[in-house]
Amino acid sequence: MKIANQKVTAERLVRDALEKAKHFADYNIFTFLNEEAALKKAREIDSRIKKGEKVGRLAGVPYALKDNFLSPEGETTASAHILGGFNSPITATAVAKLEAEDAIMIGRTNLDAFAHGSSTENSYYGPTLNAHDKKRVAGGSSGGSAVAVALDIVEFATGTDTGGSIRQPASFNGVYGLKPTYGCISRYGVVAMASSTDCIGFFAKTPEDMDLLMSITSGQDTKDMTTLPDYYNNDSGEPTNPSKRHSRIGIIKDFDNDSVAPEIREALKSKIELLKSKGHEIVELEMPALKYALAAYYIIVPAEVASNLSRYDGVRYGFRSEISSHLDELYDHTRSEGFMPENKRRIMIGNFVLSSGFYDAYFLKAAKARTLIIQEYEKAFSKCDFLLTPVSPSPAFKLGEKVNDPVAMYLEDVMSVSLNLAGVPGLAIPAGETKSGLPIGLQLVGPRRSDKTLIEFSRELI
Repeated sequence: MKIANQKVTAERLVRDALEKAKHFADYNIFTFLNEEAALKKAREIDSRIKKGEKVGRLAGVPYALKDNFLSPEGETTASAHILGGFNSPITATAVAKLEAEDAIMIGRTNLDAFAHGSSTENSYYGPTLNAHDKKRVAGGSSGGSAVAVALDIVEFATGTDTGGSIRQPASFNGVYGLKPTYGCISRYGVVAMASSTDCIGFFAKTPEDMDLLMSITSGQDTKDMTTLPDYYNNDSGEPTNPSKRHSRIGIIKDFDNDSVAPEIREALKSKIELLKSKGHEIVELEMPALKYALAAYYIIVPAEVASNLSRYDGVRYGFRSEISSHLDELYDHTRSEGFMPENKRRIMIGNFVLSSGFYDAYFLKAAKARTLIIQEYEKAFSKCDFLLTPVSPSPAFKLGEKVNDPVAMYLEDVMSVSLNLAGVPGLAIPAGETKSGLPIGLQLVGPRRSDKTLIEFSRELI
């Protein structure tokens, strides 16, 4: 609005964002700064406004792009060595929609290579530092995007969430992070991790900003057959404040145990009391099938990872090893040098669970467990409107604390992966701080296609 009223120029906003990005360079947020193209677009928008021409709803707003979204600006590497030098010939659908509304991408953000991780320590470019404590992780895989918003470099940033990769870094850095219903936003033009659980979402500072971003990017895409018709903009999104409607909020008793940090449990209790004071009903639920979620996730997802990463061979694009004298050797050395250890681990697990003799023992059972989890959520939402849970068992942990312990790292996702397996939306919301000043986040969960009412209801927790 300030840009449209010419109180501030788009160029000024972009310059400020770029200056902040450089000022916070030691946080290792960006893999590429889109300086020249961003300033050029800002000047064009300013010129159109002066001429009285129509501009988009995001005119002149700087944003950060997670580096697994394809666009022509800079290299799209997914923070992986094996994609070094890759310049995309296409633009992701979500990016095209944002750009059509005149948003301005100022840079690409760091992530765990191919989004494999929960700390952004698995990036080829090194870890991103937490916005509140440089000795701690930013969360992952979308750590760079979360920190870019938390440090007020940009108004919003894109992310991908396969098992918590938006919600967990949002929680660790004290911002809003949304994983929409599976299929709500097109995945076309986004580097795939696990195709049946990948979701496109955002980091933002307010529910209102999140609502605007969703209204712009949601909807069916002929280039992505998993997308749903645009239910988001057809939802009335009626306010859920106490004067109009009292909601039933489910609390999962299975998540209230000693494995959850005391300060997170206290934050949850505080928000429960707030909701009660506003007239909402609290419903305690048992969801026993969720105990299978982490095991099922780390069978299903690596299987899809192994399939999706098989395309990177050093022949068509990206990094190619020079230590090779024949084709098999080219494949071996390129993949050995180009993939990070966590990428290799997931490829190995995925090929194992899909192999002859083990498919029935592992993958098929995980698929059945997934069905039970879907049914568990359907049963829960027959008793309540939303669920309120922790995002992660602990606040941001220290750099290096878990990077060499894969099981400990995987356990960081214990409260987030079930949403991806079930395809339901989840919104990470800031819920206070620890005594040492680390952000605490909780997640609001709704049934499929409830994204708009989920965002609307999150205002009740402020």
